[in-house]
Amino acid sequence: MKNQLNTKTLVFTALLIALSYLGSLVKIFGSVALDALPAYFGALMLGGPIGALIGAVGHLFSAALSGFPMGLPMHILVAACMAGACYAYAWINKKTNLVVASVAAILINGVVMTFLSGVLAVILGISPSVMGFVIPMLVPLLIASTVNVVIAALLYLAFEKALKGKFTQE
Repeated sequence: MKNQLNTKTLVFTALLIALSYLGSLVKIFGSVALDALPAYFGALMLGGPIGALIGAVGHLFSAALSGFPMGLPMHILVAACMAGACYAYAWINKKTNLVVASVAAILINGVVMTFLSGVLAVILGISPSVMGFVIPMLVPLLIASTVNVVIAALLYLAFEKALKGKFTQE
C-alpha cells in the first residue's frame, strides 16, 4: 500500500524542518552545517520524498543564514543535490541495509556532490576550476556529511521500532 500523508506525518515533517533550521545554525565551514541530520533521519523514518524535502529546505536555511555565499542559483542547485542525496539514502537503505546506505550517503554527499557542485560552480562562473572548488570544500563536507549521517543512523536505530508506522501507512 502506498504511503499516505496524514496529520502526524505532517507534524513530524514540520518538526524535522524546524530541527533542520537549528542544525543550520551549527556551522562547520561557510554554509556547511548540521542541517542535514534531520533530513537523513526523516528519509529513513518517513521515506525518500519527505527526507528530500527536508534536505533541500535545510540547505536553503543554512545558505540563507550564511548570506548565500555562492549566490542563490548555486544554492538552489545544491539544495536539489541535497534532496537527491537524502532520497538516495532512503532508497539504498530499503534495498540493502543501514550500514551500506550510510557509507553511500556519506560518499554521495561528501564526494560526489562536492565534485558536482564544483562543476556547477565553474558553469556559473563562481570558480575558475572544478578542483579549485573541490579541494577546499572536500574535507569540511566529508566531516559534516559523516556527522549528519552517523547521528541520523543512530537515532533511526534508537527510534525505529517505537516510531515505525506511526507517521505513515505501509
